[in-house]
Amino acid sequence: MRFQETLLEGRLIERYKRFLADVELDTGEIVTAHCANPGAMMGLKEPGSRVFLSRASNPARKLKYNWEYVEVAAGGGPLQLIGINTSRPNLLVAEALREGRLAPFARYDRVRPEVRYGRNSRVDFLLEKDGEPPCYLEVKNCHLMREAGFAEFPDCVAARSAKHLYELADMAAAGARAALVYVIQMNANRFDVARDIDPAYDKAFRHALATGVESYAYACRITPEEVTIDRPVEIVTLR
Repeated sequence: MRFQETLLEGRLIERYKRFLADVELDTGEIVTAHCANPGAMMGLKEPGSRVFLSRASNPARKLKYNWEYVEVAAGGGPLQLIGINTSRPNLLVAEALREGRLAPFARYDRVRPEVRYGRNSRVDFLLEKDGEPPCYLEVKNCHLMREAGFAEFPDCVAARSAKHLYELADMAAAGARAALVYVIQMNANRFDVARDIDPAYDKAFRHALATGVESYAYACRITPEEVTIDRPVEIVTLR
């Protein structure tokens, strides 16, 4: 997914009220950007960090910028760009599905986003093909790295995400296909659940796996010009 305009570079002043971030651009201008990330963002919100912003597509929006990337030495590894915008993963998965780049889901010819299911929920994507059971596909954004190369989810208590796992398990138990895709917006070679941060999510994850829910993780290739799903990553929980 290429950005329509060149991203603006600056330095983070402060992330506050969860969804706001003050940034000093390289021009010296100080702007407030929308931070589309409700998580703890451990290690990703240090003042002075190099950040990249996109311009909002809606000219009428109050906040004119979106915080896209931060550059940090995640987990003590080398400096890298990490995508913190949690609205991107669904777009990235949609793009990869259209282009047939997600091998486990390549056989489906119909993709519907935001379909109601379960107990008053919406699944991110419903994949369909005549003669095949439907596939309920849920997408999660991953940006936590406490050890170099090792991505984890979640970075805070994620009760809503745990609820989604139980609902996916219900779909699998009813005979449908259900799957979870973790979009890792950084360079990583392993993935696991951060069970010390949210034991309830870990319990839901293991229940989902035992019920037949499939789980996949993909690292992204990130540059100032584009972000795209790049390659599968080993989920060590599945060992």
